[in-house]
Amino acid sequence: MPKINVYLPDELAEAVRDSGVPVSVICQRALEQAVRQVTAVRQTAQSGLDADRLAEQLPRFTARAHSVVKLAISRAHGGTPAPVGTGDLLAGLLAEGGNLALEVLRAMEIEPAQVQRELNRHPATEPGGASADASVGFSDPAAGALELTMTEAIALGHNYVGCEHLLLGLAGEPDGVAGRVLRAVGVEPRSARRAVTAALAGYLHLRAQTATGTGDPTQALAAALHQQLQPLVARVERLEQHLGPTAQG
Repeated sequence: MPKINVYLPDELAEAVRDSGVPVSVICQRALEQAVRQVTAVRQTAQSGLDADRLAEQLPRFTARAHSVVKLAISRAHGGTPAPVGTGDLLAGLLAEGGNLALEVLRAMEIEPAQVQRELNRHPATEPGGASADASVGFSDPAAGALELTMTEAIALGHNYVGCEHLLLGLAGEPDGVAGRVLRAVGVEPRSARRAVTAALAGYLHLRAQTATGTGDPTQALAAALHQQLQPLVARVERLEQHLGPTAQG
C-alpha cells in the first residue's frame, strides 16, 4: 500500500504522540472526504447546474457564491446559449458587488473596474461543456476552477465555499480566460492566497471588535482589510522580487 508522509508542526506532533490518536485512520478518512467533495464539484459542473437548484447542487457554497454562479449562468446565456466559462464566473464575481473577494482585490490595489476592463478585452470561448434541458454545462477550465475552489476551501480548513475561495480557484486555473485576466492585472495564486488568509483573519478580528460596537460594519470591514493587507502584500511582493521567478510556485 502506498505511503504518504504527513508533516506536522512540532507542538502538534508532540500532542499527537502523547494522545495516541490513530493518525493513519484519521488522515485516510479526512483525505477520502476531501477527495469526494472535490470530485463531486467537478462532476456536478460537468454534468450541468440548474440555476434554481444551486443550494442543492453546491451545498457548501455560500449565498453570495450561489449568486455569483447564477450571474455567470445568466451571462453565458446572454446571447446564444453556451457553456459557462471562467470569464463568466469572474464577471459574476465582479457583478455581485459586495463579496470579500472584491475587498481582497482592492487591498491588493487592484480595482474591480480594472479587472472588468481587462476581461472585456479577452474572448470568452473555452473548450468543453454543453447545455442540456434546464441544466447548464461548464467549460473544462470552469469545471477545473470550481474544483480548485473547493480545494482551496479545504486547504484553509473551511467548511464553506465563499467568493474568496472562488477568486483563488480562478487565479489558480491555468487554461481559462479568468486566470489570464487575473494574472494580467497582477493577481498571482500565491500572493492572492496570502491576501485571502489575511483578509479572513482581519474579518474575524473585526467581528469581535464590532460585536458590541456601532457604526457602518461594511465601511469598517473595508478599512480594516486594507489596513491589514497592505503591509502583507508589500512584504510578499518585495520577497518575490528578491527571490526571483525561479522561487515562485
